[in-house]
Amino acid sequence: MEVKKLKNTACSIIEKNKYEIIKLTKELFKHPETGYKEYITSKIIKNKLEKLGYEVEDNIAITGVKTSIGNNKKPHIAVLGELDAIINKDHPNANKNGIVHACGHNNQLAIMFGIALALKKTKIMEILSGTVDFITTPAEEYIELDYRKTLKKEKKIKFFGGKQELIKRGYFDDVDLALMAHSFDTGEMKDVIASPRGNGFIVKEVKFIGNSTHGGSSSEKGMNALNAAVLAVDNINAQRDSYLDQDNVKVHPIITKREDVSNSVINEVRMETYVRAKSLESILEVNKKVDRALKAAAIAIGSEIEIKDYSGYLPLLNYESLVELFIKNSKQIIDENKIIKNMMFSGSFDMGDLSHIMPVLHPFFGGVKGRIHTSDFKTVDYELAVIKPVKVLVKIIIDILSDQEILKNISKPYYSKDEYIKILNKMNSN
Repeated sequence: MEVKKLKNTACSIIEKNKYEIIKLTKELFKHPETGYKEYITSKIIKNKLEKLGYEVEDNIAITGVKTSIGNNKKPHIAVLGELDAIINKDHPNANKNGIVHACGHNNQLAIMFGIALALKKTKIMEILSGTVDFITTPAEEYIELDYRKTLKKEKKIKFFGGKQELIKRGYFDDVDLALMAHSFDTGEMKDVIASPRGNGFIVKEVKFIGNSTHGGSSSEKGMNALNAAVLAVDNINAQRDSYLDQDNVKVHPIITKREDVSNSVINEVRMETYVRAKSLESILEVNKKVDRALKAAAIAIGSEIEIKDYSGYLPLLNYESLVELFIKNSKQIIDENKIIKNMMFSGSFDMGDLSHIMPVLHPFFGGVKGRIHTSDFKTVDYELAVIKPVKVLVKIIIDILSDQEILKNISKPYYSKDEYIKILNKMNSN
């Protein structure tokens, strides 16, 4: 059967089942859960896949699920969806714990399910040679670090990010290429951003330790940790002229803990910050400058300082020939004038980690309004946010499985898995 006919058949099946796909994203929206706690979400996805006839492996990296279709031959494609939600207590749809799908991961999961449905119902994989994995990944949002530290201490995880953990556990060892689609407010005049880039980051936890005393009668005998913290913020700000504009550097420290007694010299202050930039080299370089700024503040005040670094995510990279394949197929579904090719995004995605060890595709589709993670984020057009991404990604999968030269012509990844793990360990100070 020719490729065009396979694509038309798949899109016809998607169209016939689109209300089931949309119903799933709405159902998932009602059950938001944070990273490594997505038990209800993973159960819903597992049940939906099993009803299609898939054999599903669950509890991968605690809450993830995986299934496959095909003949276990190359090319081997992974279609991903992220399980977790974010905390935003101001969102009108937040649950009693302030958790809400204000990043559109419920849409991603429905897109993944829609592709699984299309490939199963059309029996395309009985015609084409290759393998497609469907993997739901936990803990994309880099939050609740204390909980994740506990999981790490209990040896339940090694890395805080879900894709990082799955990479370590070998779930991508045989995969040639990974695909997913992300919801994003693309504006009134555009529908799709084909090749967004994202920053990577290191997370820093800082503790300034001073010497407490009465703030009125004996302040000279104390050592104010808050003064060190304030000075550290000023020092970091003083570094900003040294950041290269093209590196897209973002450093945003916050104070997370201090004593609340106003008549005492503060003994301990804790800070956190991300060090973000668009390349691994610039992240590591800026991190050195931030360390200097922090340590200099402690020296100036005479306090002690503890700095702990945690590996965040690597910058999101794009593969040009894969992007062109995406645009080619998108034009069959979406007005060409509503497709943006490139955009730099200052936030971060753990798809960036995968992009360093294999080709990935991570486009943004509209159909949502409001900035991600904010109280005004919502899905307003399910056709654009969910159904069209399913059709475009299915078309791409059919292209790759039909012509193995496509995969051969995609540029090679930057690192091996072992090299990547070494990078993460280098970013970690503990």
